[in-house]
Amino acid sequence: MHPTRIFKKPEEIEKAFLEYKQSLIAESKKWLKVQYVGKDGSRKTDAQKVPLTLEGFERFSYSNYGNVSQYFDNKDKYYNDFVAICTRIKREIREDQITGGLLGFYNPSITQRLNSLKETTSTEISGGLNIPNLPDIANRKK
Repeated sequence: MHPTRIFKKPEEIEKAFLEYKQSLIAESKKWLKVQYVGKDGSRKTDAQKVPLTLEGFERFSYSNYGNVSQYFDNKDKYYNDFVAICTRIKREIREDQITGGLLGFYNPSITQRLNSLKETTSTEISGGLNIPNLPDIANRKK
């Protein structure tokens, strides 16, 4: 066990992730979508869904607990008991982004790039150049 662990048990990082998700509900009130509705064009504002991101969770955790990136990186194998919960958190974030992109809540193009989802197409162009064999111009008689 690493001596400077912020979280001692996987349940503690899971609790922090749940707090992060709750904080996004409050943060969504900063990102209002303005619409003009009805025949008179009444102004209506709606809070937009803020996507889950690993960077956002790390920022939230850093502000509230400390640096959690080492739990996800696990470079020195000090956090092996956190691998399962960190994998689940990453997958939940990815699922939220993909579903949000499919439903149009998030930009589908950005969602694809963030999650390494892309449709690959191959275009092959073949052809040749036909150059006639002409006599050398320099050796021509005038």
